[in-house]
Amino acid sequence: MNWPDIADAMFGGLADYGEILVLVSNSVIAGAVLGLVGGLVGVFVMQRDMAFAVHGISELSFAGAAFALLVGFDVVTGSIVGSLIAAAIIGVLGARARDRNSIIGVLMPFGLGLGILFLSLYDGRSANRFSLLTGQIVSVQSGQLGWLIAISAVVLLGMLLIWRPLRFDSLDPQSAAARGVPTTAVSFTFMLLLGLIVAVSVHIIGALLVMALLVTPAAAAMRVATGPIAVPVLAAVFGFVSAVGGILLAIAGTLPVSPYITTISFVIYLVCRGVGSRRDRVTRAA
Repeated sequence: MNWPDIADAMFGGLADYGEILVLVSNSVIAGAVLGLVGGLVGVFVMQRDMAFAVHGISELSFAGAAFALLVGFDVVTGSIVGSLIAAAIIGVLGARARDRNSIIGVLMPFGLGLGILFLSLYDGRSANRFSLLTGQIVSVQSGQLGWLIAISAVVLLGMLLIWRPLRFDSLDPQSAAARGVPTTAVSFTFMLLLGLIVAVSVHIIGALLVMALLVTPAAAAMRVATGPIAVPVLAAVFGFVSAVGGILLAIAGTLPVSPYITTISFVIYLVCRGVGSRRDRVTRAA
């Protein structure tokens, strides 16, 4: 493929951009909500060293969505069920980091294998199968948008309710336990909330690249900010820009939405890493 063909694939739809934007307005709204909430959740994912868990949950979410697609059930519901099962298993059995990583390492190939099996048995449109892995900007229907927003609101409300004990437990789990914080209940609740946001993120960006919304924005924010308010706010902004910006760029081309979202998210991280490194050098020199 030469450069004109690549450019056409990426931006060949500019002539009808306005009409296409109207058609995918549901996806833009869903992406905005998921970017904001995913950025907030991602801060605690990074603080608790659980980036690997996001990928593990997404594999089981993919398996649940693939099974729902095979039997003709709602894909979002199947994705949520798979995510919650994975989150519950990791939350119950993976209290310690070593146990958690080994459990995730076992769940990931199992979930991916199940998902591939279900997709191989599915005889419907190939685009439906491909969208589970890489996302689909036209897959959010009006009825599903309400559920996506409702689930994101539940996650946000849950995060606000456990924010202080979760932050304490994430930064200093030993002191939190000594002060009487119910660390087991807090950790399990967070895992369930993480499972919900992973499930709805899979519907937008796909199972393989969901960490672009739940890890990279928070990692970028933590390179340039340190405050308890600045980091979550900046992570939410980065998640919003990545999700909405990726969808708006994908509308102009024929490529899946995930490459655009992941590229924007990665560029933001590189810029923040450069800014953080420069600031550290200036501080050391001073």
